[in-house]
Amino acid sequence: MHLPGHWHRRYTGFPPPQDQPHIADRVWDCGPTHSALLDWDPPTAFLDGPAGEQLCVIPRPRSPRQYLVAPLQPDGARPHHLRGVDEPNGIAVPDDPVRAAAQITRRVLPRYTQALHAVRRNALHQPDPPHRPAAPEVTKSLTLIWYPDGVVGAPSASVPADARIVLYGCYFQYSPHEAAFVLPASYSTEVRALLLQSAVRQLTTQGIGVNFRHAAPTPSRAISTAAPTLGAPPGARQPAARR
Repeated sequence: MHLPGHWHRRYTGFPPPQDQPHIADRVWDCGPTHSALLDWDPPTAFLDGPAGEQLCVIPRPRSPRQYLVAPLQPDGARPHHLRGVDEPNGIAVPDDPVRAAAQITRRVLPRYTQALHAVRRNALHQPDPPHRPAAPEVTKSLTLIWYPDGVVGAPSASVPADARIVLYGCYFQYSPHEAAFVLPASYSTEVRALLLQSAVRQLTTQGIGVNFRHAAPTPSRAISTAAPTLGAPPGARQPAARR
């Protein structure tokens, strides 16, 4: 072995078909090595380095006197550990061991070592992924209703007291004869969208949940099907009452 340090070779031959995608996913290179593992099912060898390095070596398809050498991602690395780390791409080397080792030492190992240090540093400082926090529980909520005439509003009885100041600040109006807070339809579509967005942002910042609903359809009036009572035509004589 002509690589610097103590390296060990693990020859696996032809991996089972179900292992090919797993090996390809661990290859730290989206170049020809990755596609060759998936498309050609080549015999595969692994080289283990002194500091946890792992290299994948396969014959290069259609090039009988060349090999593809690519670094592998470290065991146990999670996706957020690899984020922002420059990939140490693999290379093609000749079948001469001395020349191949020289090219790997010069072109692969320096970037591979830097990438391994970066991943291990990320894993040390942030072992778990940075989950986005859930929204806090709300104790108050406001349902804004889209009405058929284009007005957006809510009955005043359903509007929390804390939300009324926000609605006034976003140009909602209190309509006494409707007993509701409304955003008139006279504003343009763009202006209403901006006002609603501002209202929602301010309300949710105060811990007030906001829902949007469409108004219930207005029931149509039932049409009477009973035949109308017709009066006597003009000039017709009324029958005489019996004595």
